[in-house]
Amino acid sequence: MKIGIIGVGLIGGSIALKLKQKKAVDFIYGIDNNTDNLDEALSLKIIDEKADFEFGIKNSDLIIIAIPVDAARKILPNVLDIIDSSQTVMDVGSTKAGIVNSVKDHPNRSRFVAFHPMWGTENHGPKSAVAESFAGKAGVICDREDSAADALQLVQNIVENLDMHLIYMNAEAHDLHTAYISHISHITSYALANTVLEKEKEEETIFQLASSGFSSTVRLAKSHPEMWVPIFKQNKENVLDVLNEHISQLRKFKSALEKENFEYLAELIENANKIRGILDK
Repeated sequence: MKIGIIGVGLIGGSIALKLKQKKAVDFIYGIDNNTDNLDEALSLKIIDEKADFEFGIKNSDLIIIAIPVDAARKILPNVLDIIDSSQTVMDVGSTKAGIVNSVKDHPNRSRFVAFHPMWGTENHGPKSAVAESFAGKAGVICDREDSAADALQLVQNIVENLDMHLIYMNAEAHDLHTAYISHISHITSYALANTVLEKEKEEETIFQLASSGFSSTVRLAKSHPEMWVPIFKQNKENVLDVLNEHISQLRKFKSALEKENFEYLAELIENANKIRGILDK
């Protein structure tokens, strides 16, 4: 099987490495506007050949769109225009409703499978790709009833080769839950980093005093705006909903401290501790 990967960065590169490791593919074309990424991916043996947009798509059995969600939303209809009924297209975007809605009336809609691997880091580029990135993580397929049976089966096989466990959702539910679990985490991390940068003007002090807890909390703040601004934009209403709740929770902590209501402060922390029982299952 030949695969064309549009966007040979962290996610696209990691998928390529894993599928090669599993011998699930015979050949991988890399398609990317960033020529440096293509050259690096080729030198790292992530891809087998650089290809232009139309050639790479026409000559691939499976096309994987691994670019920021705003670009994926724009490019997906063009990809579906080019393919025939034997080819399959999947994306890896962190938001789904906008992407699936962009092709809901396309004659080749059934050749597309909307997919989101629940993994990512603050790093980017082919050099950050790791074959074992997805092992044990959730892989979400959205609106599977809108995809052809053979296209769906192919993507299911890909997900299994990535060693992920499959979850099925509709696109709207996916965007709602990822706002609550993933997207708010990034906003919180960005806000915390900005808070520290605003209050602590001595960079050396930040470096010297930063604990592992602080570092892990602000790790996501290293993530690039090129990826996350489009995610927040496409999932704006859900993100605003959870952000309002987060602000409300911060106000509770603020009020407890202002009023020296340490009993209530303990209650807030104890309630938060319930998350341990969920995550440690």
